[in-house]
Amino acid sequence: MNAASGIKRADPEPTSHDPSPSDEIKSSSELTLSDDAPSSDDASASLSLSEATASLEVAALPPIEAEEQQPETAPIEPIAVVEVLDQAEAAEPQALRVQPDSAEILEAKHIPPAALTIEADRGPLKVDAKPSGPGTADNGGRGGGHFHKRLGPIDFGKNLKAGLQAVRGNLLVVMIFTVASNILVLAIPIYLFQISDRVLTSRSLNTLVMLTAVIVGAVLLQAMFDAIRRFILMRTAVEIAVQLGAPILSAAARAALHSNGREYQTLGDLQQLRSFLVSGTLLSFLDAPMVPFFILAVFLVHPHLGFIVCGSAIVLLGITMINQRATAGPFAEANVHQSKANLHLDSMSRNSQIINALAMIPEAVRIWGRDTAGSLRAQVIAQDRNIVSAATSKASRLLTQVALLGWGAFLAIEGEITGGMVIAASIIAGRALAPIEGAIEGWNQFILSRSAYGRIAALLQTSPLNFERLNLPRPEGRLDVERLLFVPQGTKRVVLNGITFSLAPGDSLAIIGNSGAGKTTLGKMLVGSILPTSGNVRLDLMDLRNWDQRQFGENIGYLPQDVQLFPATIKQNIARMRDDATDADIYQAAMLADVHEMIATFPQGYETFVAADGAPLSGGQKQRIALARAFFGNPRMVILDEPNSNLDSAGDAALARALAHAKREKITVITITQRPALLRSVDKILLLTNGTVSMFGLRQEVLQALAARGMGPNAGGPLARQFE
Repeated sequence: MNAASGIKRADPEPTSHDPSPSDEIKSSSELTLSDDAPSSDDASASLSLSEATASLEVAALPPIEAEEQQPETAPIEPIAVVEVLDQAEAAEPQALRVQPDSAEILEAKHIPPAALTIEADRGPLKVDAKPSGPGTADNGGRGGGHFHKRLGPIDFGKNLKAGLQAVRGNLLVVMIFTVASNILVLAIPIYLFQISDRVLTSRSLNTLVMLTAVIVGAVLLQAMFDAIRRFILMRTAVEIAVQLGAPILSAAARAALHSNGREYQTLGDLQQLRSFLVSGTLLSFLDAPMVPFFILAVFLVHPHLGFIVCGSAIVLLGITMINQRATAGPFAEANVHQSKANLHLDSMSRNSQIINALAMIPEAVRIWGRDTAGSLRAQVIAQDRNIVSAATSKASRLLTQVALLGWGAFLAIEGEITGGMVIAASIIAGRALAPIEGAIEGWNQFILSRSAYGRIAALLQTSPLNFERLNLPRPEGRLDVERLLFVPQGTKRVVLNGITFSLAPGDSLAIIGNSGAGKTTLGKMLVGSILPTSGNVRLDLMDLRNWDQRQFGENIGYLPQDVQLFPATIKQNIARMRDDATDADIYQAAMLADVHEMIATFPQGYETFVAADGAPLSGGQKQRIALARAFFGNPRMVILDEPNSNLDSAGDAALARALAHAKREKITVITITQRPALLRSVDKILLLTNGTVSMFGLRQEVLQALAARGMGPNAGGPLARQFE
């Protein structure tokens, strides 16, 4: 057995005739012979526990369509067999095996040597496949057009850099206006100095009028510069939202596949950045570089006054550092609790109906209140420390003013400076210390914004959407699952173990098993919603992780177990919310899913608006609309998880017609079901037991093998009961 894919193959045998469809070998559905099965009184077949037992391959039986042409073996109805499937649950997981004395041992056909995959392994063969032609320019699925055309990657890091460059460029302009505005702030101290020392002594009205006119012009210009820099910062915040909004949402949607959805809160981080850009805290930080300029101006008045201001500035800087260390921990704890509360709030909004129906409102509010209380408790601690620091800094600044005025008065008495100089120095000192005090008061907002930027950068730079992918041809629908192992993060429980099977284009498979066997998890892996711990899922030989996400999604369909529709019209929901979808594409999907007649009964037809909770549709109608969405765009592979869980008899009939239509269109269909009706519509059956494959093969072979085990209808058991 080849270790790369777990597919058995026989040595090629010389043949003088071309292989026919009956010669097709599908390794995923082969039956083997076991020599180590335990004996029993009735010599019935059993499931072997040894994987090392030598096995002989059995050729595939004729296709399902030809079953009614075999009078020797009457087809076995699924209803009769599923009643006894529970006995298979008691056996150890293994491949389906038949005893050597079975009367139905067929000769294994040879595999043509040309059937090599890119790993030099042999996979399921499509004997009647024709050689690929040169393709056409408008059909990449046939080897032409966009085949191997390398797409430009979605570089979220580039978006982040563009946003940062926009901020830096705008901040440079803002700094120019900040410098000009701060220089013009000196107009008031100069005005007071001139009035005190010149106008009052000279009693010149002309000097007063001219001086007042100049100062009024300077004040108006300073106000205009301050308004301009605020306008620029506001538009910078908008530009940041435009540059990063869509990339953050895209990266969060992708990352949410492997987490609890907390990445969506990064949009709140973007809002935090926007708020910081238009806040007074940022203006204080921008004014901080001008502090040395104002201190120098005080030194020019008198060195003693300058030293007083320098000492006060050093004290304020020390208070700032102490405040940062004292508040960092509580603020971080508050953010963690608030994130949990927000996640719980989102969960409450999604499950509002069940919360009300089961009277769970007090419990839901209690859980939310517990996290919110933790956040508020930590915020109170942090804000208390921040308030103490702010009060200390304010007291320090006021004491500095007192010291300046007192010592300045002493210097004036000594005749070293004038009274106007004392007043001017006091005003300039207040302007020098104001940015430091403002930075202390807004330190919390700065910390939150810095953390928000870190989360945004981490999300964008590590997103898997950043990596370049090939634009591959349109897939045919071949599916290869190789040794899947899945262990959820944070647990040691193996949900899926060693899952291996293959499907040819157009095959249909039913996955059955007890609740908790891993059926839904396997379905999510087949569409790439969950990544395996190890192993591979390949579509047309290419691992799903190496497909371009957009191209892969356009070529598959998925109907989840929990059907959710968007708050939009039926037409938009079927079209997967795409604006470029044509009416013909929507109509084709509705016809393929056999829901057009149902939609036509609504007063507004395809324009019927569906609310967030699915109203006015019933559960079965939502499921059928979601089925049409799965078939939109003529996908090559469709995964249906319990597609008839909410359907009535008419819906079941429509689903059967949709599956038959998919078979004619060569669409590979994987159906996860617990109802026997769908077994009649599939080619193959896979039985999952505790996350492992117990049985897998052609439908008729599996049903015949189960019946041959002597497991009568009265056996009972959990698996049989779930199909009743």
